[in-house]
Amino acid sequence: MPWYSFTPGAATPQDPSDPNQYTLVGMSPPPCLGGCKVCAIQAMDNMGKPIFTIPLYREIIRGQHNGTASVNVLFKP
Repeated sequence: MPWYSFTPGAATPQDPSDPNQYTLVGMSPPPCLGGCKVCAIQAMDNMGKPIFTIPLYREIIRGQHNGTASVNVLFKP
């Protein structure tokens, strides 16, 4: 599955569940340093945008609460 960097616009409220706030980066994960803010996700593709599933939403929420990366979600400070 491809990876997407979380790239919200400066004037846009950050919403890690909004597929329009991600940029497709390819099959390798981008560098992320750890932390509690979403850096990148791995998901199925829909015309260059990630497809969000309930398990992916849960993985993001768990990771934000724990500050721990997972198979499909990476974080930054």
